[in-house]
Amino acid sequence: MTSVDEVIRRRAGGAAGRLDPAPGEASMLAIVTCGNGGLEQLDYREVRRPRPNEGEVLVRVLAAGVNATDINTRAGWYADGGWSSASPFPFIQGTDCCGLVTEAGPGCDEALIGKRVLVRPCMRPHGFDLPETVWLGSDFDGSFAQYVLAPASEVFPVRCGLNDDELAIVPCSFGTAENMLARAGVRRGQHVVITGASGGVGSAAVQLARLRGAEVTAITSESKAARVRDLGAARVVLRDLTSVLEEQSADVVVDNVSGPGLDRLLAVLRRGGVYVSSGAIAGPDVGFDKRTFYLRDLTLVGCTAWDEPVFPSLVEYLERDELRPPIAATFPLERIAEAQTEYLEQRHVGSYVLVPPAD
Repeated sequence: MTSVDEVIRRRAGGAAGRLDPAPGEASMLAIVTCGNGGLEQLDYREVRRPRPNEGEVLVRVLAAGVNATDINTRAGWYADGGWSSASPFPFIQGTDCCGLVTEAGPGCDEALIGKRVLVRPCMRPHGFDLPETVWLGSDFDGSFAQYVLAPASEVFPVRCGLNDDELAIVPCSFGTAENMLARAGVRRGQHVVITGASGGVGSAAVQLARLRGAEVTAITSESKAARVRDLGAARVVLRDLTSVLEEQSADVVVDNVSGPGLDRLLAVLRRGGVYVSSGAIAGPDVGFDKRTFYLRDLTLVGCTAWDEPVFPSLVEYLERDELRPPIAATFPLERIAEAQTEYLEQRHVGSYVLVPPAD
């Protein structure tokens, strides 16, 4: 079968007119991100409907989640400082996708046609032994459209009772959380502290840590505390009162907030504890007393590339009805600017969803 790398190279953006439909060609509606910048870069318009080549399937998007990754890519946050290659503008963003396979290209299993699937957004083009990644909706066209192409190896049929909107917020947030917890080795009986516990990744981490049998202390705001408890947190600490956490009381800290509070979080870890992170919502610049790190034998784990078991594990949890993806709000695709604006206000629990118009 054609490699993921080859499929992605074919789907790269960056050429003016690449998305424009030719006369007589099938079209679709999509949000085209025209360049780095603000919401004015989001253009809702008619574009060429893609057709699957070898190794690809065409997925009709039923619902797409909204993530910090989408906003950060548009804003140029990852490119600032050279942390990633330039995004292929103009292109279609959208990291999360729940959809229905409608076509299969040469070399693909046609049994996928008609199945409801999730698309794995973090892809490893050179295999799982190497750390390189490419992301749906960041490195090639994503799910903010009526249709999206994906490598056949990256679509996973899901048979469960959750609706399309609920499934749409699983891939990025729950995949990121599952990857962190697996890397940190979270297991039954451990105490896990989770910052930003009301956000997409944080709320997923609460559920996934509880699913492993860990005791969860969640850090969030007062207005969101009750909903975070409902997701499985045994204890909630308000984020402006993190100092009340007992020193050396936790086995693992899951932190995507970062910012100036890192020193206090490391102090919460027991000797031999693990600090794991895949984000920096409060800012990337941090400082801490290095003695805390080495004298307590702590392990600091950074997570971007997902390990191979992550996505299959999520599908198993879903099919066993063990996850409750929390939806903050659902918007039609054309109201993406409103959805992303609300997202940045950080008043929500869970994730936002965009629904493209029916074809």
